[in-house]
Amino acid sequence: MKIDLHCHTTLSDGSLGIEEIISLAKRSSLDCIAITDHDCLASLSRSHVLGQRYGVKVIPAVEFSAYDGKRNTKAHIICYLPRKPDRLEGLCIRTSEARKVRGKAMAMKVVEKYDILFDHVLKHASGSKAIYKCHIMHALMDYGYTTQMYGDLYKEIFQAADGLCAAEVSREADEYPEVRFVLQLIHSAGGVAVLAHPKVYNNLELLEELAQNGDIEGVEVWHQSASPEYEKTLLEIAGKHKLITTGGSDFHGIYNHSPKPLGSSTTPPASLAAIQSFVHKKSVSV
Repeated sequence: MKIDLHCHTTLSDGSLGIEEIISLAKRSSLDCIAITDHDCLASLSRSHVLGQRYGVKVIPAVEFSAYDGKRNTKAHIICYLPRKPDRLEGLCIRTSEARKVRGKAMAMKVVEKYDILFDHVLKHASGSKAIYKCHIMHALMDYGYTTQMYGDLYKEIFQAADGLCAAEVSREADEYPEVRFVLQLIHSAGGVAVLAHPKVYNNLELLEELAQNGDIEGVEVWHQSASPEYEKTLLEIAGKHKLITTGGSDFHGIYNHSPKPLGSSTTPPASLAAIQSFVHKKSVSV
């Protein structure tokens, strides 16, 4: 059984739509996927219907953007199989609205400096709940200012301390909810909480703390950001605290930071069974 529990669609910052992702999963011989759009649950009902049509099991999921105030760093938490997803909607809306405002501000700055149309940025953000950096870069590529999504121009605009959009980028973390609030909300919704790609935001210390306190159920071990040595460290932590271990390609299509096809990182069948078992036990005990 081949399982990819981390992929994104045009509802957030992916370049393929829901049906395209599920169709691709079928062609890639994937038996099961989770669509984990950022702070967005809009795929749940349609992905379930399309999954049945294509013969691919689709696990309800959402990837929350969060902030670890103790260490002043970001963290991403994936919620799998929420039994009461309506309890998550308010947070999704708040985070997406803040991202939309911030994205528009960034896009307007870029439009003022470069000869591109704001409507062209919106074209690439069509269907998404917000304007992401990749949508702005796609427009800049269309107009010939760069041939790379994440090359020098991206660094100059979004990553440099004095970059064109430095002020907006610095506000990102301030607008994200505290990681423990996110975890409490996930548990109130009956979902399974998994810390996504700890390497990306250097979340090892956070992972240990959350695992020690029993605040999280799993960790994403198999991800493009993790070296074999880092995977070994994550497996040791997971083993010590009896965490569920997951994996996924973190697929974004052409908006990937590096080439990573759907299904290139996967989750063991036993881990999916553990997620489903955890949710079942919770539902029985309520």
